[in-house]
Amino acid sequence: MTIKEKTEQMIERLMYASRWILAPLYVGMSLALLGLSIKFFQELYHFIPHILEVDESELVLKLLTLIDLTLVASLIVIVMFSGYENFVSRLDLSEDTEKLDWLGTHDYNSLKMKVASSIVAISSIHLLKVFMNIQASDNDKIMWYVLTHLTFVISALFMGYLEKLNKH
Repeated sequence: MTIKEKTEQMIERLMYASRWILAPLYVGMSLALLGLSIKFFQELYHFIPHILEVDESELVLKLLTLIDLTLVASLIVIVMFSGYENFVSRLDLSEDTEKLDWLGTHDYNSLKMKVASSIVAISSIHLLKVFMNIQASDNDKIMWYVLTHLTFVISALFMGYLEKLNKH
């Protein structure tokens, strides 16, 4: 083997091993998930004592906030596990460990589509919250919320269309 081939092989091994730099980022995402869970239960703790006092629209707004936090947490789990499996290493789970059905089934493109559709769902909930409390928002802000949401929707649709074209 020549020096050039050895150098090339060493560079390729180093590049391949560098994927492990991502591992601490995925661990950090689990800490972000913990923080989001704390925020969820903090919102619930402050809300439950007043549940009989709030009107229907306030109840719906609070429930939408809890759903929003749950969707973001689910997105973190999807990105954390799928990203780790796609870019770092397969999860080695023992046979007696409960395994999520979708583990190992998401490639980069399906992960990208899940993230895009989750962002659209989160944006939809946020926009619904704005509409539920429309009197508290300026018309200019509402217009920007709608335009931003439409941008997310169009981007997700376009990504899905391109993904469909690439499969053919």
